[in-house]
Amino acid sequence: MQRDWPAKAAIVAKPARNVSRGFEIQNCILVTGASGFLGSSVMRQALERGFQVRVLVRPTSPRANLAGLPVEVVEGDMRDAASMARAMAGVRYLFHVAADYRLWAPDPEDIVRANVDGTATTMEAARNAGVERIVYTSSVATLRVAGATGPVDETAAMAGHEAIGAYKRSKVLAEREVERLVAEGLPAVIVNPSTPIGPRDVRPTPTGRIIVEAATGKIPAFVDTGLNLAHVDDVANGHFLALDKGRVGERYILGGQDVLLRQMLADIAGMAGRRAPTIELPRWPLYPIAHVAETVARFTKKEPFVTVDGLKMSRYRMFFTSAKAQRELGYAPRPYQEGLRDALDWFRDNGYLK
Repeated sequence: MQRDWPAKAAIVAKPARNVSRGFEIQNCILVTGASGFLGSSVMRQALERGFQVRVLVRPTSPRANLAGLPVEVVEGDMRDAASMARAMAGVRYLFHVAADYRLWAPDPEDIVRANVDGTATTMEAARNAGVERIVYTSSVATLRVAGATGPVDETAAMAGHEAIGAYKRSKVLAEREVERLVAEGLPAVIVNPSTPIGPRDVRPTPTGRIIVEAATGKIPAFVDTGLNLAHVDDVANGHFLALDKGRVGERYILGGQDVLLRQMLADIAGMAGRRAPTIELPRWPLYPIAHVAETVARFTKKEPFVTVDGLKMSRYRMFFTSAKAQRELGYAPRPYQEGLRDALDWFRDNGYLK
């Protein structure tokens, strides 16, 4: 896998033009969402490449992924214009990775507001600050898999009304907003990660929860569906390839390998020393369970493991191809099993697998 920063002088060796809060503008990168899963990997790789890194985090965000790292922390909210103006001052490059990645919320519109309004505010702040280049982290959730007969590519753009659930709808609408601003001159490249797996999934994400539950023997059965799994560090590396080589306004899927859920659970079981589940369930009996789980979650405020939207999404195998990123950017993901292994090691070392 290509892990070294591409040697492109136009990116790495531009003379300083300004100094803001101690950061030289030729090396200053802002990463939103750096306290989270994918954002923390982007942040770490920026440091490894010699950039000076500023991160935007909410006052309530966990800081474990930032601990001990030489980054400048700016507290704020991506929906707040004043916060974003402060964070963007003196920044040369922006990685907008932050997103509300939940498949359920007591108020689903919270997810939409965070992802759509937050993206619009962040992009406007970047444009006003004269940020030279932007990598916007979208998602394969913006692509249409219904009716697909093979892995989906970037041409399968989905409309907002086609999206299942608030998260997918929010990512479609946010991506359309970035495209609108690109048409007005915003220097943004769009990347569409598939399903990242690996270390530092502190929350954890919905996929991380599957890994934890499967490793602790709490998933005895499965439905017929599939995912595209990619090591989180490969996806982060793809962000830098997009910064260096991506064409403004283009979308690039950053994925890995297509894997049936049954196979993913078997791999996790093997790595965790457990017996793989062999029972395949139909979906229809699970819908009442999901409705009850969501009702309970409204009182507990804890995201349910089974959701109605999740079941609806599982009707489709979410298989994607990264051929465009491989061809144009040099993107080269490693086997997905390495991501599972690194995820399990990290979850075990940090007490998630008790």
